[in-house]
Amino acid sequence: MIANLKIVDNTYWVGKIDDREVPFHRLVLAKGTTYNSYLLKTGKPTVIDTVDMEFGREYAEHLAEMIDPLDIHYIVINHTEPDHSGGLAALAGKAVNAVIVCTEIAVPELQEIYKLHNRNFLVVKDGDTLDIGGKTLLFKETPYLHTAETMITYCIEDKILFPCDIFSTHVAAGRLFADEAGFDITEDFKGYYTAIIHPHRRYVRTLIEAVKDLDIEMIAPSHGFVLRQEVRKYIDLYAELSRETTQGKKAAIVYTTIRNNTRKMAKILEDSLQQNGIETAVWDADKAEAADILASVSAADAVFVGSSTRYADMIGNLEPILMQMKSMNLEGKLAAAFGSYGWSGEAIEVIQDYLNGTNMNVQSTSGVIKTTGMTHVEFPVRVRFSPKEPEKEQKIRHAAEFVSDLLLSSF
Repeated sequence: MIANLKIVDNTYWVGKIDDREVPFHRLVLAKGTTYNSYLLKTGKPTVIDTVDMEFGREYAEHLAEMIDPLDIHYIVINHTEPDHSGGLAALAGKAVNAVIVCTEIAVPELQEIYKLHNRNFLVVKDGDTLDIGGKTLLFKETPYLHTAETMITYCIEDKILFPCDIFSTHVAAGRLFADEAGFDITEDFKGYYTAIIHPHRRYVRTLIEAVKDLDIEMIAPSHGFVLRQEVRKYIDLYAELSRETTQGKKAAIVYTTIRNNTRKMAKILEDSLQQNGIETAVWDADKAEAADILASVSAADAVFVGSSTRYADMIGNLEPILMQMKSMNLEGKLAAAFGSYGWSGEAIEVIQDYLNGTNMNVQSTSGVIKTTGMTHVEFPVRVRFSPKEPEKEQKIRHAAEFVSDLLLSSF
């Protein structure tokens, strides 16, 4: 650990500099990184975020040199990913009186990861405040930046935003503040955004909305430099980098159905895509001409193909169309399978196999998790029986929104 670093009165950086080439999200961070944690020495001493679990013991020992762990009143966890919450187990073992502050979704995650089932948690919701004795913390929920439980913390009196991963840089900073770095950090800032935040671009809108009325004089993220000059520039960069481009994006939805449940799924996909500015054509393969469907597929940027399942297979006229698609040049297009089923749903997997036989970019749950870490988006999109239940409809909309975001990315 490095020496104590003061952010403002009674607020200190207590993180860890990792100046190795760090493996991270299937990347190698050539410039290393920092794991930023902050200690607020107020009437009710508070820690905001911790460090990577690899450095948990060192972190807790270092904190104990600055404050008696028994005096720590709150530990705020903005995001449960172990590079931020990883020091919690070691710290909680010493700070036995501390209440852990997080969103509701985060509670079971922290309990399971760090065996904290018997600890006290304070669940905060969007807009809640917490008096920590001389300073007041305001919490804003920012889900999927970049996981569902994420929130940001704002110190009202000091006008400091503690946004965890958001507004970070992956640099093993020898200096705490960006204006003392000795170089322009903008490209590192953009690089972090591209690698970590951009796949969740839709949810940057939530962030911009959350901070628009806050008087922010400093941003203290969980990786890299603290920003205390041109703060608005960095917020505006997120707004700019996450903007959409809706120039002529098209989708084709092709389906067959038994009892109209797959047709209803196609309708939900259509509505969601159109709400996101995607021009969408929907085709019932048992009613439309194959030539018209294939022409629409050829003109589309994204293709959804769905079927109900009967006797472990697709139904109707869908298979001949899929066979012809395998012989077409569809490079650069996005593709996804979907369908309703009652017993086992093999047709959806058969469609996925056909799509994988084309040269399209076929969406899969595995691919989503590996590129974004999202677990709420699933491909193929499988719904048992009718999609009328809210959770089933939301599953379909998540898939459509994910594809929309890929199409509308300004990158």
